[in-house]
Amino acid sequence: MTQEPRRERRTATARELADRFGVSERTVQRMVAEERAAYEERSRQRRDQIVELHRQGLKGYEIARKLNVSSGLVSIRLKEARAAGVDLTRYAAAVDAHEQGQRVAS
Repeated sequence: MTQEPRRERRTATARELADRFGVSERTVQRMVAEERAAYEERSRQRRDQIVELHRQGLKGYEIARKLNVSSGLVSIRLKEARAAGVDLTRYAAAVDAHEQGQRVAS
């Protein structure tokens, strides 16, 4: 799992830029906004990474540190996954691989 580079922090607010360029604040927000499809894909990948790292046995704060997100976000995403019926059994990936290996050997 490769980590995406951090997006640069903005140094000016939308209001400041709007005043500087003589446009509305909403125009500035539209111009600097990330494409919706790109945001949703990045968000989905992050959710998948959180679930996978949890299954590998990492604790919430360890996942947060590894993905450079808040531990609150990790907690929320795991709660959402549970509500959606996602299997969050720790080490599930290793157990599944082990079971498949035994079936092939039989």
